[in-house]
Amino acid sequence: MKKTAASRKSATADKTPAPEKAPAAKKSAAPEKAPAAKKSATPEKAPAAKKLAAANTASAAKKSAAVKKAPAKKAAPLKRQPPAKKPAVAPKKATAAVKGVAPAKTVAPKSPRGESRTALVRRARRIDRELAEVYPYAHPELDFENPFQLVVATVLSAQTTDLRVNQTTPALFAKYPTPEDLAAAVPEEVEEILRPTGFFRAKTKSVIGLSKALAEDFGGEVPGRLEDLVKLPGVGRKTAFVVLGNAFGRPGITVDTHFQRLVRRWRWTEETDPDKIEAAVGALFPKSDWTDLSHHVIWHGRRICHARKPACGACPIAPLCPAYGEGETDPEKAKKLLKYEKGGFPGQRLKPPQAYLDAGGKPALPLGAG
Repeated sequence: MKKTAASRKSATADKTPAPEKAPAAKKSAAPEKAPAAKKSATPEKAPAAKKLAAANTASAAKKSAAVKKAPAKKAAPLKRQPPAKKPAVAPKKATAAVKGVAPAKTVAPKSPRGESRTALVRRARRIDRELAEVYPYAHPELDFENPFQLVVATVLSAQTTDLRVNQTTPALFAKYPTPEDLAAAVPEEVEEILRPTGFFRAKTKSVIGLSKALAEDFGGEVPGRLEDLVKLPGVGRKTAFVVLGNAFGRPGITVDTHFQRLVRRWRWTEETDPDKIEAAVGALFPKSDWTDLSHHVIWHGRRICHARKPACGACPIAPLCPAYGEGETDPEKAKKLLKYEKGGFPGQRLKPPQAYLDAGGKPALPLGAG
């Protein structure tokens, strides 16, 4: 029994190491066989692997090229973005600068809804082009045959209509055709002729005074320079520019009551002083356009864009006007507000240019007629 037990123990001892070594043998055998299997498989799969690797490399190269190109395309818009932002910021800076300056010293126009300076210039010039198509026959609405008659008629047009002046001056120039004749006139006789124009005593003094200045200082001729014209009694910059632009062909802006009203409605400027309005508006246009611009604006103010009841519904520049809606917007009702030839009525001149007559305009009636 003891031997049997001992022999069992020894057998057990002999058997136990065997399982421990067997796994070790298997583990050691596995690594030896695995490399062999991999090595044998590698040569067979190598061509396929190379093809896959080449395909992957090509696709990777294409992706990398696409990635490299993509930023280049996106980078261009990013570089162009800063200039696009500048116009949006510029008006704020410009407005701030204008606010910091005393109103009496600035002539820079303030624009609607943050409109930039460039946009204002474009809009103003487009309005002038539109008006030029509406009034291709625009002209000074005072009857005159020479510079002397024009300067006298312009002085008389203060605080009255051009129509009333045109109805009055034929009798005046028939009796006093030259500066020397009017300078020697009896004031009471001149007053009686000028009575229909209103303020006839002050106007008589002015026209006799400027006639004496022309006769004594300029040899009976109207000077063609601004600095000389404004020295004449009753002649300011407005009158001087009317004479220079229409009698001498020298550009000038006529800032009358219609011109002041319309340029403020269009927000070309917020100035109220005529000289500052002239400077602000003149900066928006080439100097060569000033005289015709004055005619276009004044004609539009007399015919459509009236002071109290502008005919917005019949206005050809309504889409460009910030003040649209201040007047009648119904087209049919607006048509009834049109004046002069636009409404089928006579113009202001007794002797208008032929181009005006050809366009369908009607001459005004003499004083006392009709």
